[in-house]
Amino acid sequence: MPEVSTRLTAVIGRPRRRAIVLGAAAVAAGLPLAGRSASRRARLVLAGPMAAVSYPMMLLAENGALAPWAEQVEFVTWKDPDQLRLLALEGKADFVAMPTNVAANLFNRRVRLALLNVSTWGILCVLSRQPGPMTLADLKGQELLVPFRGDMPDIVLQLLAAREGIDLRKDMKLRYVASPLDAMQMLLLRQAEHALLAEPAASMALRKTHSFPMSAVAPELYRAIDLQAEWGRVLHRAPRMPQAGICVLGRALDDAALRQGFQKAYAKALGECEADPDACGAVVERHVPQLSAAAVADAVRADDAHVQSARAARAELQFFFQQLLERQPGLVGGAMPGDAFFGE
Repeated sequence: MPEVSTRLTAVIGRPRRRAIVLGAAAVAAGLPLAGRSASRRARLVLAGPMAAVSYPMMLLAENGALAPWAEQVEFVTWKDPDQLRLLALEGKADFVAMPTNVAANLFNRRVRLALLNVSTWGILCVLSRQPGPMTLADLKGQELLVPFRGDMPDIVLQLLAAREGIDLRKDMKLRYVASPLDAMQMLLLRQAEHALLAEPAASMALRKTHSFPMSAVAPELYRAIDLQAEWGRVLHRAPRMPQAGICVLGRALDDAALRQGFQKAYAKALGECEADPDACGAVVERHVPQLSAAAVADAVRADDAHVQSARAARAELQFFFQQLLERQPGLVGGAMPGDAFFGE
């Protein structure tokens, strides 16, 4: 298993950069610069996958909210664990969106970072050609497509199945595929009945079933199983998981004003995305043309996204990590992360 052992499942396509120069625009717009850090930076780099956790950062690269702390704000996408590891190890980004267990893994491998917040709590579902609702037990004897073997969706599936007394090797036919895009295409072409997907891939698939020319051959698809609901039901907890958030790295870790300013700006941007999914979709499509604005808007309406500081979410994070430690310790770097991990 690689050092960074998971990726968000909605990562599709090639890296893309978008830089916005904000200093002059901020002054022209009358934004307050008095609250900036002691040394305003020439450049601030935000990085993340092509998934919901990154949407607010894409907005921050455009709206001037971080102008008090930087002349230029750039958003960079990462598409796989190797790119993410380079960003973290080589200090090529100041704030990075990533799965929470990857953040713990890097921290335990002595990468200098802290988790600032958790904003992604519910993006996993099973899409099916059969109407729901269902539970995992309803899939016994049937085939389920799973992208990215050994990554977070697969691990959550394995954990929940074990708690339900389901032996996936005997009771279900798992078929691992290379990417969410592959799973989505197989569903649309009637080559599979069920697939485990994350947002926005699930919303993209649902959109395509009603789009010409795909609608001529694609089956109706349903959100049949909400894995967050299964998590709550099986483990007797709230139906949510602390799946992804934002880490602060390198020099930014030592700048309290910048950290706090980013936290507030990110929370506000997420609120704006949730309040106006269509506008959020348009921003995301500008940064990631592979994701349609309409599908992103659908995903925003469907997911469970709200910002909670890492310190406030600590109990849920530790419970989540403990489940992973008991099943596959390498996913979190072999140990529960220490106090310094929970940054704000």
